[in-house]
Amino acid sequence: MNAREDRKVTITREMAALQGEVEDLRKLVNTLLTIIMEEADGVQSGAAPVHAGTPRTGVSM
Repeated sequence: MNAREDRKVTITREMAALQGEVEDLRKLVNTLLTIIMEEADGVQSGAAPVHAGTPRTGVSM
């Protein structure tokens, strides 16, 4: 192989590695967004205190 072919192979390998990293990050972001959207204020699980006089449903941070 010459230098040009070596460079193409190297770039192809790097691109494949980067695509794998992007896919992993995309899954992580989707997981985090799901967690945030499911319990935005913690009221569903009872983890957050509810202040007197505030509605118990339909309120988000």
